Amino acid sequence: MNIGLIGTGNMGGILTEALIDGNAVSPASLMIINRTKFKARLLKDKYKEIRIGMTAGEVALKSDLLFICVKPLDAFPILREIASYLSEDKCLISITSPISTQQLENIVSCSVIRAIPSITNRALAGVSLITYGDHCQEHWKTTVKQLFEKISVPVEIDEKVTRVASDIVSCGPAFFSYILQKFIEGAVKETDIGEEIATKLASEMMIGLGDLLKQGHYTLPTLIEKVCVKGGITGVGLEVLERELGEVFEHLFRATQEKFAEDLEKVRLQFSK
Repeated sequence: MNIGLIGTGNMGGILTEALIDGNAVSPASLMIINRTKFKARLLKDKYKEIRIGMTAGEVALKSDLLFICVKPLDAFPILREIASYLSEDKCLISITSPISTQQLENIVSCSVIRAIPSITNRALAGVSLITYGDHCQEHWKTTVKQLFEKISVPVEIDEKVTRVASDIVSCGPAFFSYILQKFIEGAVKETDIGEEIATKLASEMMIGLGDLLKQGHYTLPTLIEKVCVKGGITGVGLEVLERELGEVFEHLFRATQEKFAEDLEKVRLQFSK
């Protein structure tokens, strides 16, 4: 199977590396292209057998399965450019959340899937969010699911929860990295611990926490219960969190939903032309 990838920026590059390192695809099966040629060349330098296409049309023509990994407002002109190369036997995967599978199906005649990856997929872990187009052929559903199982836990989602699911899976690593960084900075500021050792301790704690959850030893509520001894130090810290955090996460999701609504409207205007 020949696989194409248009856009090798942050997420496109991560997805390419994960698919290869997870043995989901071979470098020789991949043809890539990026607006900034240097980024495509970096992947070529790392994986020698990858081919670099001259145009998006060439990549689409020579691919059975094609990934579009570009910003939302950059996708429409590319889709218009490559639509004639996407015959019914092919499959198009978009990783862009504001563009629905229905909008994609209105432009191309091939099978359509939206697959939203996460930076955690680079470690062959975490979740990828899958939404199949109404006319997606069954064999492509199976093929793409098996592909993403090599690098993640693929979870099929409904269109209506796309943004919040993406906030948790795709944006979540950045949100919690920010919180962890503030956690470290607070420790350094208020005590004699150095940043280097605090970072190591906090990072290893997060890895251990992830393993506990992955192995099913505890749920989040039972983990809190096990660590929080009545009248102990953990309880005092949790009281601070309860008081200080307030509705911060409600505000976070409200803000991301509002931004998503703006993106949806901009995309809608493009696709309604």
